[in-house]
Amino acid sequence: MRWAKNDVDAVSTEAAKQLDLRQTTVLILGLMATGIGQSLVFAILAPLGREVNLGELQITSIIAISALVFAVASPYWGRFSDRVGRKPVIITGLAGYTIGTLIFTSVFYAGLAGMLSGLTLYAVLLLARCSQSIVMSATNPASTAYAADNSAPATRTRTMARLGTANSLGTILGPAVSGALATLGLLAPLYFAAGLSALAGFAVWKMLPPTPKEDLTARSRRLSLRVTDPRVRHYLLSAIGLFVGYSGIQQTLGFLLQDKLDLNGIETAQLTGAALMISAVFTFTAQMTLMQRLNLSATQFLRLGLVALLFGAGIIAAFDRFAVLAVGMAFLGVGLGVSMPAVAAGASLAVNAEEQGAVAGLVSACPAMGFVAGPIVAGFLYQIHGPLAALFSAFVFFVVLVLLTLHERR
Repeated sequence: MRWAKNDVDAVSTEAAKQLDLRQTTVLILGLMATGIGQSLVFAILAPLGREVNLGELQITSIIAISALVFAVASPYWGRFSDRVGRKPVIITGLAGYTIGTLIFTSVFYAGLAGMLSGLTLYAVLLLARCSQSIVMSATNPASTAYAADNSAPATRTRTMARLGTANSLGTILGPAVSGALATLGLLAPLYFAAGLSALAGFAVWKMLPPTPKEDLTARSRRLSLRVTDPRVRHYLLSAIGLFVGYSGIQQTLGFLLQDKLDLNGIETAQLTGAALMISAVFTFTAQMTLMQRLNLSATQFLRLGLVALLFGAGIIAAFDRFAVLAVGMAFLGVGLGVSMPAVAAGASLAVNAEEQGAVAGLVSACPAMGFVAGPIVAGFLYQIHGPLAALFSAFVFFVVLVLLTLHERR
């Protein structure tokens, strides 16, 4: 009887879990800082790379190879946070992002000043970005696991959607900052991103409650969770495919805008930022409306998101003016906004409490794994014919949607 009462109490406690306002605010601040930084990099990298005479394939490969490093490191940080707690791992990731951004930006400064050029510049940029990726990959899995630790199963999808608004807000604010600061020079937005992530790390250190010691003891056993685990495999593989397609569009968007609309470097950075901001506004809107009000399963949300992504990619492949592109980016935003919180929530609900850090690490690695193949394939196709990059993304979204539907029917 005592065991039964304790078991009921444990279930009741689990059902009552919910992030408080301070925890939610601090987690969103940390993720938003890195979201702003990443959106700044994506908006600036294409014109900045061309300013230092790097080719399209070289520019996209910097993102792709560093994403591979991120994907390898992210699951390790998730498992590490199971043992040492979420808070120190989040702070480590933000500190690594700050220092890495300063180094990456300084290398570009050397390229603009003529101190580095050609293959030497490319190699040093790649080394700097990969080194940054090793450490900055700590923030997302630890933050996601912290949210899972403090949310009930019944509210997990909504909680992950609210956490996902951090990246959306970062992508909304990032392009606005990029457009304003680009007038001071293409490097100014990157220095701003470094300072912002440092402030976010300080806020996490001062304000986020640490993981209780008894939870660390419970999670001290090493657990091995793999992408092929049948409980989470369909979520993870869908997310990887989703980001293969999305990254292909994102990393060729600057080239497409500059070439189709005949823009200079600063104009390209500003319009690329504006396009990403439109997408992020719709991502944020979907996460705060659709995902909070619709009572759908994780896989239903994921299929809905893939349909929206498919429409968006088709529109982007055919755009002839910015207004049409904006419609395509809106569809991409809605698709991304409902897909990734669904993946995070579905994978989290499929495993037990001792595996939350491990599964959060795998989920956080999925976007990076998508960024390994997407930019390289899309960059190659773009050199053949510009619209092929977006058509490739549309094809990937379609294949993932078909495979996910077949899995659910089985």
